[in-house]
Amino acid sequence: MSEQAPTITPGPDSPPAADPVPAPRQAEADSSPDQPAGDATFDTSGPGRFGKPGAPLSRSPFVIGFTAGLGLLLAYTMFLLIQDAASILILIFIALFLAIGLNPAVVRLQRWGLPRGLAVAAVGLGVLALLAVGALALVPPVVTQTGALVENLPDYIDQMRRSETLRELNEQYQIIDRLQSAATASNMTKAAGGVLGGAQVVFGAVFNILTVVVLTIYFLSAFDRLRLGAYKLVPASRRPRVQAIGDEILAKVGAFMAGALAIALIAGVSTWVFLMIVGVTYPFALAVVVAVCDLIPQVGATLGAVVVSAVAFATSSVSVGIACVVFFIVYQQLENFVIYPKVMRRAVKVSDLAAILAALLGIALLGVVGALIAIPAVAAVQLIVREVVLPRQERG
Repeated sequence: MSEQAPTITPGPDSPPAADPVPAPRQAEADSSPDQPAGDATFDTSGPGRFGKPGAPLSRSPFVIGFTAGLGLLLAYTMFLLIQDAASILILIFIALFLAIGLNPAVVRLQRWGLPRGLAVAAVGLGVLALLAVGALALVPPVVTQTGALVENLPDYIDQMRRSETLRELNEQYQIIDRLQSAATASNMTKAAGGVLGGAQVVFGAVFNILTVVVLTIYFLSAFDRLRLGAYKLVPASRRPRVQAIGDEILAKVGAFMAGALAIALIAGVSTWVFLMIVGVTYPFALAVVVAVCDLIPQVGATLGAVVVSAVAFATSSVSVGIACVVFFIVYQQLENFVIYPKVMRRAVKVSDLAAILAALLGIALLGVVGALIAIPAVAAVQLIVREVVLPRQERG
């Protein structure tokens, strides 16, 4: 029979028992000799391998203010860097948006049996061909009319002198005299030099266009790899849902681009046929202007109509100008209520108010580029709100 040690109960005069002293801890390297020393757990209770941790930094107002100042300085530096690289970032954004819009065409060519590389090359050559046609249509009329304006400017001034109203204004403000003094041979030479100096701007625009085209081709070539790489940044638990919503947004952007190009092509061809019938000068160039302006949502068609009607009034007759105004009024009604709904029925569904507000906001932020991406951006926001925000609010 085993004996049990008696329990000693301290009396009231006995000193309090000391706290039990824990056994000394061995280092992890001693308990696990096969584990590298670098993986040892850092012990904050003792000196440790790298020494005893120091006290936390003082949270004095000076330290807090200095840290906040460094944060503001870093934020301002990042702002300056982004501002300096804004033009390049806009080109990259445009190229990425065009790649998203042109990817459905590449996918369609792949379904027809072309490899991915040949499909991208075909789409890229098609884009370059469209740019070349637009340049050939717009550049010669602009150069011709500019040269004619410079040559005929003295004659225009003489015709202005024959007007009684302008003669009275000239007697008061010397408008015609100042124009005639400015239209001298030396000033014409300086103006020509200025125009030649403006060639730098033209070359800059051509460089930007070529940069966007090259970046678009690169984005198209690596589109699937970039898309899947972006999805990998999302946690694995949410990746399937994010991928489904992201693919739907990309599909809407591509459908919008295809529909917008189709509507612009219809507008350009209709304008070209009408201008050929009424006999307006440079019908193909004006048709290209209408097609490009028609890509801008809500306000682009009106802008193109104003340009073509003004040219018709200036170069033809009043009756031809009135005919252009009537044609564009009728065509815009047909486009707004027949062509646009049928083409965009499967693309994006955005209300007219949201489209107008998005177009105005896009123009204010990024100009024409902002107007072009306004509608698909609103469609993407609506999809995210419908599929993510509203269900979360209902669960809450």
